[in-house]
Amino acid sequence: MKIKVCGMREAENIQSLTELKPDYIGFIFYEKSPRFMNQEPVAVPEGIKKVGVFVDAPKGYVLQQIEVHNLDVIQLHGKEDQQYISLLRELVHTDIDFWKVFSVGEKFDFKKLKPFEELVDAFLFDTRGEAPGGNGKTFDWKLLNAYRSELPIVISGGIGLEELPAVKELLNTSLPIMAIDVNSKFESAPGLKKIDELKTLMNYEL
Repeated sequence: MKIKVCGMREAENIQSLTELKPDYIGFIFYEKSPRFMNQEPVAVPEGIKKVGVFVDAPKGYVLQQIEVHNLDVIQLHGKEDQQYISLLRELVHTDIDFWKVFSVGEKFDFKKLKPFEELVDAFLFDTRGEAPGGNGKTFDWKLLNAYRSELPIVISGGIGLEELPAVKELLNTSLPIMAIDVNSKFESAPGLKKIDELKTLMNYEL
């Protein structure tokens, strides 16, 4: 079970997080986000993958951030369609994974996923809210029982320490869950994570 800590920005905070060795560290390249990454690139130890989060960004901007921040994963959190992803994949010359995000409300039509299955490496499910992410709320994970794709899943949206028993229960299902994505529930301020609580998360037996 892999863990992604998203919305990182401050160099010292990132350094403290890398000592816990999460699987992924997420940087948000979306100006409207309070966690917008507008700092200098931060060195991350080998073995920790860097995820760039984008929301309907110009392809040139995405390519620029891939190079500047040496990204390993592109997380598309907007309304990017198949043509956008296909063209972007052609432009990327490095071995990089693509995750497509879908926001889940009271219900969700999993047929939406089919056109993207050949274009991305994983699907990330987040909670539908006013902002593209970081809303601090979970969605009804029982909806995932209707998931039929073989692509890996990343679960996001309002996951904190209190949700870990429910996460563990979810992992006992047949769903191909690859990782959980945490953000706002571990913050003292937008973009600033509580390292002690993340340490508890990393030591939790999922």
